[in-house]
Amino acid sequence: MLVLNQSYEPLTVCSVQKAVILLYLHKADVVIEHPQRSIRTVSTCYPFPSVIRLSHYKRVPFKQIMLSRKNILRRDGHRCQYCGGTAPPLTVDHIIPRARGGCDTWENLVTACLSCNNRKRDHTPERAGMTLRSVPHRPSHVSLIVHSLHSVDEHWKPYLFIS
Repeated sequence: MLVLNQSYEPLTVCSVQKAVILLYLHKADVVIEHPQRSIRTVSTCYPFPSVIRLSHYKRVPFKQIMLSRKNILRRDGHRCQYCGGTAPPLTVDHIIPRARGGCDTWENLVTACLSCNNRKRDHTPERAGMTLRSVPHRPSHVSLIVHSLHSVDEHWKPYLFIS
């Protein structure tokens, strides 16, 4: 379930159980219900939520996404940024190698398969004759929500600002 703040900005994704508890405690309202599913109890049938909105605004301090191997892999969609492969093991590669003054930043780290990482060694992509499939960047909170999911529900797309 996609959880929206009172201002309709995406906050997180939660389980059905958590969403039902928030609805039961009147801490959230259903924005969009899943049309083909429902939650049945002994005496009642409730709509199956797809998108819920918190009843009260939750102030969320601006949080920067932590630079970690897991988040680099998420940002790049678990795909090698040189050949496009998805076969494990995937590694994190420095575009400008540390031996040449490169540092650990969102803009200098990409996901690479083991063979591409070994082929590039301690060279820049240009010197190794390799090109990046995309320009690395610092991800937003919303983009990491999208990348952490295997597929995005069609009902969520307007709230995640994707088409």
